[in-house]
Amino acid sequence: MGLQQDTVTWFVGVLFLSTLFLCSAEVHHYEFFVRESNFTKLCNTTTLLVVNDSYPGPEIRVRRGDTVFVNVHNQGNYGFTIHWHGVKQPRNPWFDGPEFITQCPIQPGTNFTYEVILSDEIGTLWWHAHSDWTRGSVQGAFIILPAENETYPFPTPDADQTIILQSWYNGDYKQIIDQALATGIPPRQPDAYAINGNLGDTYGCTNDTIFRMQVDYEKMYLLRIINAAMNEQQFFAITNHTLTVVAQDASYVQRFTSDYILISPGQTMDVLVSANQNVGQYYMATRPFSDASAMPPDNITTGIFQYTNSDGGLNASLITLPARDDTNATNSFISRIRNTNVTQNPPLNVPTGIDRRVFITIATNTVPCNTSQCLLPNRFVASLNNVSFVFPRIDILQAYYNSTGGVFTEDFPLNPPVFYDFTGNLTGFNTRAELGTRAVVLNYGEAVEIVLQATQLGGGGSHPIHLHGFSFYRVGSGSGNFNNETDPSTYNLVDPPLINTIHVPGKGWAALRFFANNPGVWFMHCHFERHSSWGMDTVFIVRNGTTTETSIRPPPSTMPRCPGT
Repeated sequence: MGLQQDTVTWFVGVLFLSTLFLCSAEVHHYEFFVRESNFTKLCNTTTLLVVNDSYPGPEIRVRRGDTVFVNVHNQGNYGFTIHWHGVKQPRNPWFDGPEFITQCPIQPGTNFTYEVILSDEIGTLWWHAHSDWTRGSVQGAFIILPAENETYPFPTPDADQTIILQSWYNGDYKQIIDQALATGIPPRQPDAYAINGNLGDTYGCTNDTIFRMQVDYEKMYLLRIINAAMNEQQFFAITNHTLTVVAQDASYVQRFTSDYILISPGQTMDVLVSANQNVGQYYMATRPFSDASAMPPDNITTGIFQYTNSDGGLNASLITLPARDDTNATNSFISRIRNTNVTQNPPLNVPTGIDRRVFITIATNTVPCNTSQCLLPNRFVASLNNVSFVFPRIDILQAYYNSTGGVFTEDFPLNPPVFYDFTGNLTGFNTRAELGTRAVVLNYGEAVEIVLQATQLGGGGSHPIHLHGFSFYRVGSGSGNFNNETDPSTYNLVDPPLINTIHVPGKGWAALRFFANNPGVWFMHCHFERHSSWGMDTVFIVRNGTTTETSIRPPPSTMPRCPGT
């Protein structure tokens, strides 16, 4: 009875929002031409795969509830796909984008048109390639404005500005991961970080550009911040200015102020800032955060928050950001994010009676390295519940929809195969993982709880885990090993944030809940690209419901062909 009532509540909320959107929904068309272009940074010229010759790529800007068609032309040298990060794509997994999960790559010399169906998302999302490491340069913002006659649940800003935080490598992103996978060793660290494609003034190359945001005194600005970095969580701040957080992952949150934000790869955050300081030029800055044993470079990348008619210089010593390993700053910031009861958000519908529980341990591991290029006897892999995901050569969605055998199995373990002291000293513990393409199958409408447990296997540390096809509630988080008897009593079921990418703290755990009301094949993976490339991934398959309206839409006839088929 509880599940039925919760599902009805969700349906009524979606029906209300859908009715609101349909009154003014529009259709938009974009053309993406993807090809190699040269960029000079750090006094070095690098060839990157980009969209429309720009880094980052073009911004999509539409309204809530609209539909977007994006015709992607592959004019590059290898195949890739595009993912619309945070867009639920209701009943429409064919256009979600992860390579060999919902489609095969768009081959060079061909094109493919994505249909992106928006529902209740509001605020800032983004799009990026979902093949190998191509998202490092094939990326851009996806801005969802309020629907016609819909207002913000906060003072209307005078203007908005997209801020994309990035990793910069002198070299081709795909070649970097291909070489690392072939040799079995970790990919190299980035050479710099960037803000909207600009490296700022801290790296020593006089030709590098710095991002400038011009503002007017006493005006209010909405910053749409996206962490598109490859493997780095990031702190972000503007010197002498207070940030007011208003949304995360395209859902409004209770407003709170902070001197900085912490944002993980894949996450988006909407932040208000008032230009209320003395007219001048102020640094905006970003630096990485890590609680793992392998630290990213501790580089600070700068931009400038510049008042109109300001003059004078800048003082680098004024930059104040938490230290690279400041876990207290990270945990304090994340703990303040709460859902807000405003009409612009979907009605709060946190599952209470749970039908399916999944407990997943997160680790980095090793397996034997048997190729001639191996530099060590073992190569690095990563795993969920000790299964290191192997990407098939036919996409799982096509195989599932057509009942094609031999592509994947439906036996991903719902619990770790061995329970141990996950966050303790694991010196000498067996670090080997199994290889497999294994999925979790859910029935339509089930109330699902997933507990994600970080472990000290490998490098340890925190992980940003992203689930395609859904927004979910982050109902709990804690340190140490999850206790299924006592820790659920600490859950926040009153106002948990509705997000699509969750921070799993190092030496700790995080719990999320959602209703499996979107039929299809949906990827879940770590948004540290090196971990996803190593196999820190799995797939959730949601079976069809009993009606056409609760079933996967038929596949388009234009799906890219899989290699060899």
